[in-house]
Amino acid sequence: MTTFDLQTINATLVIRPEGRLDLVAAPELRELVAKSVADGIVKIVVDLHDVDFLDSSGLGALVTGLKTTRQAGGNLRIARATEQTLIVLDLTMMQQVLFPYPSVDEAIGSP
Repeated sequence: MTTFDLQTINATLVIRPEGRLDLVAAPELRELVAKSVADGIVKIVVDLHDVDFLDSSGLGALVTGLKTTRQAGGNLRIARATEQTLIVLDLTMMQQVLFPYPSVDEAIGSP
């Protein structure tokens, strides 16, 4: 089961999923991003350090989150991606879309 820890830092919502970011967890991530944007928080960082598996549904949720935040004038960044996650991003050529930051602080500080 995947859990999501939420923390707000400098008007940025940091979402920390733990476990699998897959077909089961993806809808909850999409919902968290949509609620954040509806509440006026449009800058989001997803800290992937504790994600041990990412499939196409999880990747789709990240891309949907990026689209949702950008439409609201914000952005979604990913940080601390694991080696497995980086492989998925590389194979799908999503590193250019979901540029992974080495730390949450760097992702928060990005334009």
